[in-house]
Amino acid sequence: MQVQKKLQIGICISLVLCILFAPSIRAEDETMYVWNNNSNKIDTSNRTTDAVQTAVTMSDELPNTTDTLGLSSGSAILIEQNTGKILYGKNIHEKLRPASVTKVMSILLIMEAIDSGRLSYTDTIPCSENAANMGGSQIWLDVKETLTVDEMLKAICVSSANDCTVALAEYLAGSTDAFVEQMNQKAKELGMNDTTFKNCHGLDEDGHVTSSYDIAVMSRELLTKHPDITKYTTIWMDSLRDGKSELVNTNKLIRNYSGATGLKTGSTSLALYNLSASATRNNLSLIAVIMKAPTTKERFNEAQKLLDYGFNNYSYQSLSKQGEEVGTVTVSKGIEKEVKAVLEKDCRTLLKKGEEKGITQEIHLEENKTAPIQKGEKIGEITYSLNGEVIDKVNVVAEKEIPQIGFTSMLSHLVYQWFTLYRT
Repeated sequence: MQVQKKLQIGICISLVLCILFAPSIRAEDETMYVWNNNSNKIDTSNRTTDAVQTAVTMSDELPNTTDTLGLSSGSAILIEQNTGKILYGKNIHEKLRPASVTKVMSILLIMEAIDSGRLSYTDTIPCSENAANMGGSQIWLDVKETLTVDEMLKAICVSSANDCTVALAEYLAGSTDAFVEQMNQKAKELGMNDTTFKNCHGLDEDGHVTSSYDIAVMSRELLTKHPDITKYTTIWMDSLRDGKSELVNTNKLIRNYSGATGLKTGSTSLALYNLSASATRNNLSLIAVIMKAPTTKERFNEAQKLLDYGFNNYSYQSLSKQGEEVGTVTVSKGIEKEVKAVLEKDCRTLLKKGEEKGITQEIHLEENKTAPIQKGEKIGEITYSLNGEVIDKVNVVAEKEIPQIGFTSMLSHLVYQWFTLYRT
């Protein structure tokens, strides 16, 4: 056994010496080769998806120029949450009164304050005379009481409490006017060009308008950037004040629609009946917005009709996963002869059902790479196409670091290899 160990060490040292005194190796040109598997379709079955970072912008391209669903509402839109793609629309830029759907923007600013650390769920919020005297839906706050941010968010999301919305707005911005300025600034940042906010709660006020498109934009921003809000928007029934104040969600879809995640209702005598409804099934997340529905029953029925349309006709497919190996690249002047090529990130796409079979992929890898190579360094690219049209590209990167050949690096590598061999 000892003789065998000495022999192994001697071989290692000999290899190092040979490398050190061997003639220098000329690096090959870093050329590219292409693997095209047009004849082999990607199998997208049994793949899981994870949350993805998304931009706030949405495509304004409408796939439906006519109201084929026969909606009675004045305006409506259906979007896919992750991509922002519009799947259905009717009068999507018509400026209408949003009623309490306004609170989507108020909640967005509250969640931004929480996630940035400026506000905590456990902070206690006082009630001003202004907040206590709000009309419309409320939980009858008293100027002598305080509630936590957690309690007020629950009241806003479940029961559309105007008094809690005003109390939080005043706490965050100093006044409701200052808070409304922040709402309009955020709307501008998100490209909500149809929107002008006059208040933070949604009671009718001249000039307080938005569109179904803009409501979809701010709803998407809230759900993608602050997913914790669904802890509140999915509550059907709850209570406050040690069970003395019962809360029942104004959004009936939370109880009746499979996969519902929110989001906000709104109605006044002038606005009629509005709703921003969100739901997720099989990794497909949809947002349906209804404005100016004639009755409360019709707003829920038509939101459900939009969501059903989306789930029946579209799927959100995972094409590949981060870290998935797609090949190897030859390494020159490295302590190893090749490096595994893996995907830099997950790749997912929105498809019409039945299109999955039309997806193909092309992998472009560098034929040779000269060391040193850093872990995560780009060494290729994979392109996904649907019926010949490119739908996405993902970088292919080195799975691990490959140091350049040298006395220290090679000796360290060989010793590591020897100890690994010894342990086995």
